[in-house]
Parts: sequence; C-alpha cells; structure tokens
Amino acid sequence: MRFTAIIRGQRGRLVMATAALGVSLLSVTGCGYINPQQTAQQYSASDGIRADVGPLQIRNLMIVSTGEDQPGRVVGAVYNSSSNDVKLTLNGADGSQTEIPVAKNSYTLLNETTDPAILSTTGGIPGSLVEVRFRESGTGQDAAAKVPVLDATLPEYQEYLPEGSEPTGTASPESTPTPTSSASH
Repeated sequence: MRFTAIIRGQRGRLVMATAALGVSLLSVTGCGYINPQQTAQQYSASDGIRADVGPLQIRNLMIVSTGEDQPGRVVGAVYNSSSNDVKLTLNGADGSQTEIPVAKNSYTLLNETTDPAILSTTGGIPGSLVEVRFRESGTGQDAAAKVPVLDATLPEYQEYLPEGSEPTGTASPESTPTPTSSASH
C-alpha cells in the first residue's frame, strides 16, 4: 500500500512539471504566433519605391530634381526576367517621358555610370510624391505608382541632379560663415 502511494505522489509531481513546462513553452513561442513576422512582408528599404510591370521588376526608383517645373533624373534599378529585350517607358507630369532599355534576363542600373533617364519636368517639389505611369514594351503591360522626388539636400544625391540644375538646400563656400574672434578675456 505504501509503495502505491509513493508512485502516485511521484506521478502527480511529474504531471505538474510537464504542465509547467508546457505552459512556459506556450508563453515563449506564442509571441511568434500572435505577432506578424517582419521578414514575410516585402517593402522598399531605401528612399525609392518598388513596382512590377509584366516581367520587369522596378526597385528603389526615385526622381532627383531641384523643383516642380525642373527636369528630374530617374534613379533606381530595373530587372528583366523575360527572354526578350524590352523597353520601359516612364510617363511623368505634363507629358514628360523617358525610355529605359533592359536586356533579356538582365538588369539596368540607373546610376552615375549609365545614360541618364531624364523627365523634362518633375511635376512635384522635392519631398513630394508624383504619379508616374510605367509601360513595358514586351507584353504591353502598364502600371502607375507614386514616386518620391528628392533633391540634393543629401550629398549622396548631388551627382544625380540633371545637368544645369542648381542644388538647393546646400551651403556654398562663399555663404559659409567664418568664425570671428570677438571674445575678450
């Protein structure tokens, strides 16, 4: 009789320990079940936007310009997953347009080493979003997106300003104040 009581007591402790372990595991792993997983959501991790038009994947696209009625350079990357060379046509404000050729199964980087893709007018002040229509020549698909307009306030964008554009928001050497020594002791 005594032996059975000991086994029942140990069995009770074992059940309690298992239940406690199960509750602690649920509380630790339950957070991942309730909260959304950030790596499952795709987003643009930079200043530009992302869009897909037919076989073209447009990534980190932005317009660099000094003003609303000024020309703007399109910066970003375009990936072509098709087996045909295609052209991406961008239509901006007031009929401005530029074409970007993209080789089959390749990509085109719109940066300082490529021929610039220039829209004749930006259609928005720096800091705004402007409507741009995309059309892909291979399948004829098109889409629209709001694209950010940036200026040369950040030094990394100065090299992308269209030729003849004057950077805004940057200090020129002659306007930089010089320190004066008017303090006396």
